[in-house]
Parts: sequence; structure tokens; C-alpha cells
Amino acid sequence: MPMVIDGHNHAGVELQAYLRGHYPYAQSLPDMVAAGQALGVTHWVVFPMVTHFGMSLAALRRGVVEPDPWLERAPYAFENRRLLEELHLLCPHLLGRVFPFAMVDPLRATREQADELRHLRADYPIHGLKMQATMLQAPAAALLGPGRVLLDLAEEWDLPIVAHTAVYPGDPWSQPDDLLRVAEAAPRVRFCLGHACRFDRPSLDRVAGAPNVWFDCSAHVIQCRLATIDSPHVAALGRRFETDYTRPERVLLDLAEAYPGKLIWGSDSPYYTYVDADMALWSDYAAEAACLRALPEPHRAAVGGRNALDCFGLPLEE
Repeated sequence: MPMVIDGHNHAGVELQAYLRGHYPYAQSLPDMVAAGQALGVTHWVVFPMVTHFGMSLAALRRGVVEPDPWLERAPYAFENRRLLEELHLLCPHLLGRVFPFAMVDPLRATREQADELRHLRADYPIHGLKMQATMLQAPAAALLGPGRVLLDLAEEWDLPIVAHTAVYPGDPWSQPDDLLRVAEAAPRVRFCLGHACRFDRPSLDRVAGAPNVWFDCSAHVIQCRLATIDSPHVAALGRRFETDYTRPERVLLDLAEAYPGKLIWGSDSPYYTYVDADMALWSDYAAEAACLRALPEPHRAAVGGRNALDCFGLPLEE
């Protein structure tokens, strides 16, 4: 059976989505593996959900991000440990196939986060770090300021960092330019920029020229759908990678041909579907996997395996 690595998944409970009636809001490791395995996936990179118990639940219910140390002082102290305990204590049969990354906040209580990560790593392996700065309302560029301790930790432990990207004009937190500036300032840390940099061609070209940066195609089908309606959540015409966005499998092929050593396949499970008060984007794991399967074999082997191994350094062999 050929190796297929899904390089972008979430597990746990997304508090804000659950509190506000959005969807999806949860995924367990066994459900993630069962859904992917039925489609030929063999290995998974997985992170906790984004909101955490260091936030005010009352504020999250209103759609506002406010720190609240009542339950947890350090962001993700509970969530990172919960994910690793789920794997090692509840689902040890998934070891060797599921590779957990720890979630981080680049801005708040960063030294406390680093301390918690050191304690956690003493108990369980951590295979990378993940940052979703938009939902935290924390600038990704804070990794060069208060978050430098987390960047130093990634370098010390030789861990990659997967980062959410956004090109929406109202999002000052996850712009690809800022993330690429961080990557340039940390040449010994490997980075993977999520969501194909929202199809922003100048950013993708910069990724191609950066020896320590890759990008993934997480939530590819609904990202293509956004492009077909000229949503501001993807790159504007003139900057947008040129392809036929009505055919997601064609988009993936064109990206694979344009950036053969840089593209990593990831489903973003369970967020291949995203529903909130403003938009309803429905897809499924099968549609994401179908785009990968449609690639010619050499591209499929790179996008679904080799590129992820190069970026993530996972302890497995092709």
C-alpha cells in the first residue's frame, strides 16, 4: 500500500464553534483515522483545535477573544497534553501513524508556553508546532518579538512550524508576507504555510525560493470554491495563481507542476467543511482525497508523501 501523508488535521473540541453554533466543532483521533484510512491515507499530522481554556468562554460565545487565566494560564497547556494523552494512553494502536504537533500562541504568555512544552516533551514526543494567529487575534510576526522563545524552541528541537495564512484585507494577523519574513529571520526552522497562501502567486513564488519553507493545500476544495466567487478570502485577480478554479483537481495539478518540491497535501479535517453565520462551505474528506488521487503518480508521490517528509522530518520511511 503506497504511503499517503495527510499533513493538516485537527482533533479535539473547537470551543468557539461549539458555543456559537458553527460547524464543525470536534473530531477524535479514531474518527479522523477511520475516515482517512477508507480513502487510502496511511499517516496523519494532527494539531489541537484553535481556541483554548485560557480564553474567556463568555467572550468566545460573543465571538470575542479575551484571555482568561481561570482555567489555564498558558495557552494550550491543557489542549496539547490532552491530544498527546489521547494518542498515547487511549489510542496507542495509532502510534507510528499519527504525529501530533503542539499548538502555540505567538503573543501571549510565551515563556509559560515554552515551559509547558518542555514538561510535555519530557513525557511524550512532539513532532512540530502549529499556529493559527487569526483566530487568536495575535500577529504571526510576534514570533520575532515575545514569541521568539517559541521560535528558539523549534530550532533547538528541530521542529517544523505549520502556520495558517490569510490574505483577507481585514486580517492583520496571518498575512503570508509576515510569515515569510519570520521564516527569513529563522533560516534553521522549517515552515509550512497553510491553505496554499490563499493562491497568492507572489507569496507562492517566494516560498519556492525559500529553502526552509513549504506550503500545504489544506481545505483545498472550498478554497477553490471561494476563488470561483472572487471572495476576498483568497488572493485578488492579478495576484491569484492562474488556473481553472472550477476544477479543484486541475488546480492541485497546476500547483504541483509549478511548485513540485514545495506542495504538501493536507485535508484540514474536519475543516474541509466550514459553516458560520456568514458562510456555508460544504465538502468532505473524499473530495480532498480525490484531488490527490487524480495527480499523475510522480506528483502524487511528492505531494502526498515526499514533500511532507522533507518539511516535517517525520520518523518514518517511504
